[in-house]
Amino acid sequence: MPDYAYKALTREGRSIRGVKKAQNEQSAILVLRDEGMYVLSLQEQVDVWWKHDIYIGPKVSLKDFTAFCRQLATLIRAGVAILESIKILTQQSESKPMRQALKQMSSTLAEGMSFSASTAEHPDIFPPIFINMVRAGEVGGNLDEILERIAFFFERENETREKIKSALTYPIVVGIVSVLVMIFLLVKIVPSFVSVFASFHKQLPLPTRIVMDASAVIERGWWAILIIAGAVFGTHLYLKRKPFYQRLSDQMKLRTPVFGMLIKKSLIARLSRTMSSLIKSAVPILEAIDIVSSVVGNRAISEVLNEASNNLQKGSTMSGPIANSKLFPPLVSHMIAIGEETGNLDFMFDKIADFYEAEVSTYADRLKSLIEPMMVIILAVIVGTIVMAVILPEFSLYNTIS
Repeated sequence: MPDYAYKALTREGRSIRGVKKAQNEQSAILVLRDEGMYVLSLQEQVDVWWKHDIYIGPKVSLKDFTAFCRQLATLIRAGVAILESIKILTQQSESKPMRQALKQMSSTLAEGMSFSASTAEHPDIFPPIFINMVRAGEVGGNLDEILERIAFFFERENETREKIKSALTYPIVVGIVSVLVMIFLLVKIVPSFVSVFASFHKQLPLPTRIVMDASAVIERGWWAILIIAGAVFGTHLYLKRKPFYQRLSDQMKLRTPVFGMLIKKSLIARLSRTMSSLIKSAVPILEAIDIVSSVVGNRAISEVLNEASNNLQKGSTMSGPIANSKLFPPLVSHMIAIGEETGNLDFMFDKIADFYEAEVSTYADRLKSLIEPMMVIILAVIVGTIVMAVILPEFSLYNTIS
């Protein structure tokens, strides 16, 4: 999560400078605004590797965070005080970063800080939707109900993500195995036949020549391949921080054959479920859109949401920019328009989320059933091609002898 250096004015008119950790620029502005500051300037700090703490994997997995939300909601529903609940969950949590954050929160809560303000001090653990819904629950006096809603939200989010992970894991694993098998055959098996084929003193079949050339390239030029791969990966990491590259990358994800549709459906489901949860929690619509824009995870969709927010500020509709964009199916814009006309936006977003979560589940299962045999066929073709390339010259020799 990047750091943002800011200059801001406090409520008293005092100018201050500082650094705020946030998911993106919009999230940083929202957090500072919630702390009662007017942002004058904000700039992302340069990311340098030697300043990083080292973490093996993500700080807190979605599964662990979902379990925390459900347990907290259950404790609050049972009448346990928030401070006592946090102390209990500190002992139960299996995630070290979560335990550390909860210990610090126990101290700040004991000092009188509100729960929402306490969570806002840990943006790398608690996402904006959690912080803002908790804040709305504290203001409305229905924190127990809000926490139940948060738990439900993250449970559905976890289910959707697991479905997508299940659909993508198999082809990735088989793809890696296919590449490793191909490299093994080209580096270890094919070279042992080179001297044999050279003794034939005749032109080899085209498939054999191609396989032998590929084997020679990998065996002799592996260092060049590694350098090129490293350069490509390094360039990707560098460009990943550039807005134009992020937007281009996110657009390409949505347009990727086969998987693009799965990604788009899951993003619409997440967007809709988040909007529904925030609106039900009495978070203002403009603030809800800003939060969703920062957590949806796709810059192309975020830009459409920002346009929808601007449209609302001008007194127009949210559904207009969504309908005009080519990223959302007509069903989504029509249901949002109906929700705006009837005043039931939260209900409509709920229905959109239900529909697309079911679509993601069905599409992921169908994709998995199609990809599994396809990947087996691809692996068989790769191995079969190399084996045939080795066997063909021998058949040719036998025919000549005959």
